Amino acid sequence: MRLRRAMDLTNRRQRQVIIAASTMLLILAATLAPLPIAAAASQTRTIEVKARAFAFEPATLQVNRGDTITIHLESLDAAHGLFIDGYDVNIQAEPGSSAVATFVADREGKFKIRCSISCGTLHPFMIGEMTVEPNVPLVRAMVALLIAAAGTTVVLWK
Repeated sequence: MRLRRAMDLTNRRQRQVIIAASTMLLILAATLAPLPIAAAASQTRTIEVKARAFAFEPATLQVNRGDTITIHLESLDAAHGLFIDGYDVNIQAEPGSSAVATFVADREGKFKIRCSISCGTLHPFMIGEMTVEPNVPLVRAMVALLIAAAGTTVVLWK
């Protein structure tokens, strides 16, 4: 009886070690192997941005990496500018006229959009944001977390 109990305990520990090792290998594969997620094809996009009293409409822009972006800036009330941190985009528009900038979104991340012309007392707060996706490291981290959670559940299952 003792021998059988000892063998069961040994078998269980061996299974746990195998599961833990397999889980670690899967996590390593998830972080290093290329993901089968196909990146969205590059597109040419035109975005209309309206500038008015200390705000951009829309305040956030979402584009994909590799997209060719054309921004049409229209000023509704005073002279406004549009400058994107990290990109060579700096345009200005007067009321009743518009300005155009075209660029390729070649860097992933979040980039601040700022008014480049002093347009009043709240000018420093005239800020927007451009997000360039996909965020592959986040997807990799989520896959690794799911694998770790599944492996932990299997190891601790009684």
